[in-house]
Parts: sequence; structure tokens; C-alpha cells
Amino acid sequence: MSLAVRLVALLAACLSSPYLCAQNANAAGQGLDHARQVHADFSPQLFRNPRVVATGIGYNPAGNPVIKVYIEKNDVAGLPKEIDGLAVEVTVSGKIVARRGNCDNPQANPNACRPAQPKAPPSGGGATERYDRPVPIGVSTGHTNITAGTIGCRVQVGCHRYALSNNHVFADEGGAALGDDILQPGPYDGGASPADIIGTLYDYEPIVFSTSANNIMDAALVAVDETLVQSGTLPDGYGQPRSLPIDATPGMQVMKYGRTTGFTSARVDAIGATVNVGYDSGTARFVNQIIIKPGTFSAGGDSGSLIVVDGGPDDRRPVGLLFAGSNAGGYQIQQVVAPLLDLGVHQPVLHDHIAEARLKRLLRCQESASQPHLTCTLHPHDVG
Repeated sequence: MSLAVRLVALLAACLSSPYLCAQNANAAGQGLDHARQVHADFSPQLFRNPRVVATGIGYNPAGNPVIKVYIEKNDVAGLPKEIDGLAVEVTVSGKIVARRGNCDNPQANPNACRPAQPKAPPSGGGATERYDRPVPIGVSTGHTNITAGTIGCRVQVGCHRYALSNNHVFADEGGAALGDDILQPGPYDGGASPADIIGTLYDYEPIVFSTSANNIMDAALVAVDETLVQSGTLPDGYGQPRSLPIDATPGMQVMKYGRTTGFTSARVDAIGATVNVGYDSGTARFVNQIIIKPGTFSAGGDSGSLIVVDGGPDDRRPVGLLFAGSNAGGYQIQQVVAPLLDLGVHQPVLHDHIAEARLKRLLRCQESASQPHLTCTLHPHDVG
């Protein structure tokens, strides 16, 4: 990312985070550049402590860049107070786990993972209910083998449409097969095949379960059409996301609409984060992530929710995709939009390098007066 782009992002964050407005934009950009390099150089050393679960880059109340360290328990000794001129802020976050369903400990409570009895279509509506097709985004969904997650948004690739959520929601942490049925609502909320099918698994990004991995996203696509999934949330949500993403910056105000907690808002606490995330299949390390707080922002079942800017000129611009969190310390983890673009799992949303089937088809999407939320054009010369 160029310094100019980074400064524009800082200005956007400044509008929603008053303490950032007090600092000079050029100094802030240079400070972030230095913080990114320090974080890249020293994060591996910080993770040698087994209690460290995440590291990232944030700001202190004075608006100065700091290195953020998130730990499992408040019993960690030996962490530095400063690294290469940057203060180190330590926060007890607890373990960070994927935000799927309401099944925290199936061994201790096997009934928690059993699908609920099928429900009749709702009269008033709620994110766990079944909806007449096309269904809104931000509501319950899932592969037939999981509990429940959230539809993040609808995606358009040429004349094809897809729904975007997490791998662990649509592809069962990689255990699913392409073409498998996807339900709305998810099985935990009463969804059953074939009555509740909204599409079939089209593609997903594999997750490498290792603490030495460099995962960038937990994401999957389901083939749908406009008669099955719409592009906006329920009326009590933020509505329809805009098509141009924006880089997250510390202090940025964001919002989401999800299956479990509905509409919530929060602030970005750290960017460029390296995070160890617990799944049923093991622990996976992710890089270049965003950490947001408070913990009331999401709960189990909100995985897959699209995160967008809350307020200001960038209102509803996509920032990332929720996939993990920690109740213990009040922090959530969400993905960064840019890596989704770079690696080919795309949102309704995108104007930069977007790819279908792992970078084989590149698109360009941008807002227009006639179609303010999405315009995508396939470039035949980019088809591999």
C-alpha cells in the first residue's frame, strides 16, 4: 500500500476517532510504517511465549503507534515494555476461537450441537429464522454438517452470483466437498435438506492448521442467484453494503449484522495482526488480520458477518469478514478485505484484484450512478 493511500485511510479513521485528529497525517503514516516493520521483525519472538495468542499494531490514547500483544491469561512474565522505540501494550484476551454456532463444548454437552426442531417461517423475523427467498444477508446459514454461521454478503462474478461466508461455515473447515448443499437457516436453527437449500458449495480457501502457517482468510463461496439471496440486511441492520472496500485503521468505527447478536458496532483496536485461532480441527495461525473490540460485538454463530464502516463519508464501506473472537477479554478477530481480494475470495463489494477459482478470472468492480452498489465487468484477456 502506498503512503498516500495509507494517509487517506488514516483521515477516514480520524473522522470517527477524535484522538487521531490531533496528530499530523504525515507523521502518522511514517509512524505506522515503522510500526509495521517492527511488528514484522519481532512478532515471531513474542510468539515464543506460549501465552501470547495475538500481536498487532494500534495507537495509544495520545495517537502514537504501539505494538499490541494479546495474551491468554494474566500470568505472563518477560514481555518487553518497549521494542525499537515503540511501547508494548499487553491485553488479556483469552483464547481466540472460530465463531461458529452455539456449540462450545460438545463433549461436555452433546445436546448443544444437535439441530433444533424445524421452525415455521417467522412472522416478525430474526436472524436465526428461515426466510422466504431471496434471503437477506446477515442471517443464519451453514453446511449440513455444522451448527450455524452467517451469510456475509452476495457476490457477483460476471453473470454468476455467490454468497460469501467463512470456510468453517460453508465448507466445514475443509471437510466438505464442492457441490455440497448449503442451508438457510443453518442446521442448528432448524435448517434441513432439501427444503432449506439456498445453494451449493462452489469454492473455499483451505486453512492450514499450524501455528507456523500464514493463513490470510477463512472464506468460502456458495453458488446462488438473485432469487435465493439478496444484497441487503434485515430492516434493523445497516442495509446494503457499498462496493468499494477500505483499509482498516486503529480507532475506526465499524458495524456488522450477524446471526446471533444482530446489529452491533465497535472500534478497530489493532491492524496487521498475527493471530492463533482455535478450530475443531486444530489451531491455525493467521496474518494481516484486524482486531476489534468490545466483546459484545459478536458471539458464536456470527462467523461470516461482513464488517463495514459505521458513519461518515465512508459509511457501509466493507472492511473485513468476522471469523473468530474471544469472550474472555472482550475482543473479536476479523479478516482484512485486501487479502480476500489478493487471494481470490471476493465480496459484492470489490473494485480491485478479484478472482474466481483462485485467480483464474480477474474482474474489476466499481460503483456507478445507475448501479451504486455493484458493477462487475469480466475482462476476457485476464481469464487463465
